[in-house]
Amino acid sequence: MPTATETSTAPFDPKSVLDIDPWLVECVDAIGKRHARFQGWKDAIQQHEGGYEQFTRGYEKMGVNVREDGAVVYREWAPGAEQASLIGEFNEWNRTSHPMQKDHYGVWEIVVPPVSPGVCAIPHDSKIKISMVHSGERIERLPAWIKRVTQELSVSPVYDARFWNPPASERYQFKHPRPAQPQAVRIYEAHVGISTAEGRVGTYKEFTTNVLPRIQHLGYNTIQLMAVMEHPYYASFGYQVTSFFAATSRCGTPDDLKALIDTAHRLGITVLLDIVHSHASKNVLDGLNEFDGTDHLYFHAGAKGRHELWDSRLFNYGSHEVLRFLLSNLRFWIEEYNFDGFRFDGVTSMMYMHHGIGTGFSGGYHEYFGDAVDEEALVYLMLANDAMHTLYPNVLTIAEDVSGMPLLCIPASKGGIGFDYRLSMAIPDMWIKLLKHKRDDEWNFDDIVHTLTNRRHGEKSVAYCESHDQALVGDKTLAFWLMDKEMYTHMSDLTAMTPIISRGIALHKMIRLLVHSLGGEGYLNFEGNEFGHPEWLDFPREGNNNSFHYARRQWNVVDDPMLRYQYLNNFDIAMNHLEEKYKWLSAPQAHVSLKNEVDKVVVYERAGLLFIFNFHPTNSFTDYRVGVEEAGEYRVVLSSDEKRFAGFDNVSLMTSCFTTPMGWNGRRNWLQTYIPSRTCIVLAKV
Repeated sequence: MPTATETSTAPFDPKSVLDIDPWLVECVDAIGKRHARFQGWKDAIQQHEGGYEQFTRGYEKMGVNVREDGAVVYREWAPGAEQASLIGEFNEWNRTSHPMQKDHYGVWEIVVPPVSPGVCAIPHDSKIKISMVHSGERIERLPAWIKRVTQELSVSPVYDARFWNPPASERYQFKHPRPAQPQAVRIYEAHVGISTAEGRVGTYKEFTTNVLPRIQHLGYNTIQLMAVMEHPYYASFGYQVTSFFAATSRCGTPDDLKALIDTAHRLGITVLLDIVHSHASKNVLDGLNEFDGTDHLYFHAGAKGRHELWDSRLFNYGSHEVLRFLLSNLRFWIEEYNFDGFRFDGVTSMMYMHHGIGTGFSGGYHEYFGDAVDEEALVYLMLANDAMHTLYPNVLTIAEDVSGMPLLCIPASKGGIGFDYRLSMAIPDMWIKLLKHKRDDEWNFDDIVHTLTNRRHGEKSVAYCESHDQALVGDKTLAFWLMDKEMYTHMSDLTAMTPIISRGIALHKMIRLLVHSLGGEGYLNFEGNEFGHPEWLDFPREGNNNSFHYARRQWNVVDDPMLRYQYLNNFDIAMNHLEEKYKWLSAPQAHVSLKNEVDKVVVYERAGLLFIFNFHPTNSFTDYRVGVEEAGEYRVVLSSDEKRFAGFDNVSLMTSCFTTPMGWNGRRNWLQTYIPSRTCIVLAKV
């Protein structure tokens, strides 16, 4: 990615906000206040640190780095320590042989000279630590900026820091350029560890060989990799990070991960990292907690620095050195591993003092401004987005926010927070509630369409039916809610198609296309859900006897030509490739012309396509009249009733429909078509 020239942000212009949303008129002062705080930080970074370009390269100065002559330079911010020394296998853990010196900023430093020109005194992959004295007590920690840690569970659950310095001949060299930024993201959310069918942790190499080709074949242009930042507890799904610069070693080496990303780029796939800057593990021995003996180095002191529900620590985003750490962390993953962007986890928790705990959001603007907002965290997110988009104009950032914060996806220069997309988190919750509590004939399509289209104008959203959250134990995937009673007995083509399986397959296809084409400007699928993955997701833990049975992906069921999972998979392929052809995700929001509660029919137009859904459980409609704006001849380009999708081929793909120039449902023309029950069709103008 090219580096852009840094410039100071223009003064805040209230008009730029009101042009986006006139209803923010009462909030302009609050928006201006946070923008001024953001500008103050940006100016300070420019004046004292050489701007984003230098400030975000903290990993080149802090932590363990090797000079060209083979000398090892180690620096660590630990102002609360009274003494510090570098210890490890290289000096037999001697606490006095390699003392460090402290500067007036609280940064400790040591230079370990080479044993000979170009040869480090510390062997590659050997264990190291920092040994400190705080208030007279000896404490030992893993370096905060360490790039490689490993865990030997048979010995201890605590991680070991490794001096990762492979010979130049063994370091992975990227071969392929980054793909162009997708016009609209079709995201495959994946977890490398669960991506094998076997009862164990999958590897980067296996994902590269076995899963990347599937993702490309399915038509996704973006991968969102979860649980990459090192976390000691596998069952945390990667959300209790201890070492922010280390890729999880349980899946392989750093070079294995680089090869995965490079291969994805060769396949034309953008790769996003699920970044966790919303909180950190409370681990002391192998985390950032109480790093220098105090509880307020990287985090707020006391209750403000602790998350009640997550049992974790909360960053002090108002600290200069914490900003250096976090902003450099973002740049590190882009520079070192070639990630193309980030999905920021827990943004709601970051933006509010209450962290979203016990709080509902009605959409009233008073909820987004005032004392409930954590302005320091908001400003950090503004800086993070502004810095990364300045340094890497093609970077992609996505916010996981359930609150609906205004201007979340508007650049900081216009008073926003600067994300490219937000996740439409209300959509999957809606489907789970419907499948749990409502019969098919009780579905209210006015409410469904409202939830799918209720998003802020000018701010892009990523829609999804279900993510990893909906698959976790305690809940069920959509496929399991629809068909769990018979998924073990009637998903074979050798058995008769039962009403439960027929309904489940039909609705699974319809729900996905409805969300894909109506719900946002991007689409996300969690791995396996494209073929209706059976069962839920549960990581090995004490409560399940440390079983991997549910922490894997059963690719065998979709690969078996005798099982019906293949039909759901085929539909996903067709849906993604049709979007690639017609680009509805990057088109303006759909115009919905019909929501018929009696017929259970929904009709809308987007990107020149006509989408028709008949959710009625029993009624099919012949010569059903629907409105369409553009006159002409239309032909079906996708039908969920095709046999390759486990349908009955009742809809002919060859039949033409011609418009009649007469107004209908608010459109200039109408046409008539056959729509079987529980079927969706897409028509395109010939």
